Amino acid sequence: MKDSYEQHIQNQFGAFCVKVLKNEARHIQREYARLRDQEKSLGELTASELEQTAVWDRHFMDEHVFDVQGLPVVVNGNILADALAQLPKGKRDVILLSYFLDMTDREISEKLNIVHQTVSKRRRATLKELRKYLVKEGFEWPDE
Repeated sequence: MKDSYEQHIQNQFGAFCVKVLKNEARHIQREYARLRDQEKSLGELTASELEQTAVWDRHFMDEHVFDVQGLPVVVNGNILADALAQLPKGKRDVILLSYFLDMTDREISEKLNIVHQTVSKRRRATLKELRKYLVKEGFEWPDE
């Protein structure tokens, strides 16, 4: 059996631990009450307050998908997508397959069932058209 002094110290330490835990619990409860007083439910918010909490994800906003022979081609940028949409389907398909899907002229000619030289001529002519359209729309070319 433990002597009375050791038992006394153990009881004091136990009382100290209980007091610390009670004080910490009281502190946490006060903090939660303070936070609850500051909180508003979403139903209580005004339209302008709700607008301030909103986050708009712009990741897919300027993404346009073109279909080329069953292949989806994603184009980023509204100006470029509008320019491509203005083109006839045959010209647009050559540009999309060449620059967005990295196909060679030979692969494009096989995919579209046209002559290899037609692909090259169509791409050059279409690039000139695109450049003219983009300049007209105010697109600024990066310094080279």
